Amino acid sequence: QLQLVESGGGLVQPGGSLRLSCAVSGFTLDNYAIGWFRQAPGKEREGVSCISASGGRTYYADSVQGRFTISRDNAKNTVYLQMNNLNPDDTAVYYCAADPLDLLITTVQAMCVLRAGDYWGQGTQVTVSS
Repeated sequence: QLQLVESGGGLVQPGGSLRLSCAVSGFTLDNYAIGWFRQAPGKEREGVSCISASGGRTYYADSVQGRFTISRDNAKNTVYLQMNNLNPDDTAVYYCAADPLDLLITTVQAMCVLRAGDYWGQGTQVTVSS
């Protein structure tokens, strides 16, 4: 069964850091791009960062560029999102998603901008507050 499970969310003060993990099972991570998305109350889901299957290509939303870093360890079937210098605007439920980038969506930028993903996790809450 294909499954993505996010972890690492929590409550953090402004300026703090968190590292989210997306553990996948039931399929070979090598063949999929992975994206991190977030949704705050009353807002649309936003593509935060996406990484290609090989890890060679990444995309970041302008709002997180320079603060967040996406990485992947295919041997561990896990993708990470290191989030630094967090601010209250980063408060949201964070989701990871997998997409093979083999049909209409063929780049990590398209995956993030169009919020594409064949498989989705259940999300992990990130709250930035003092």
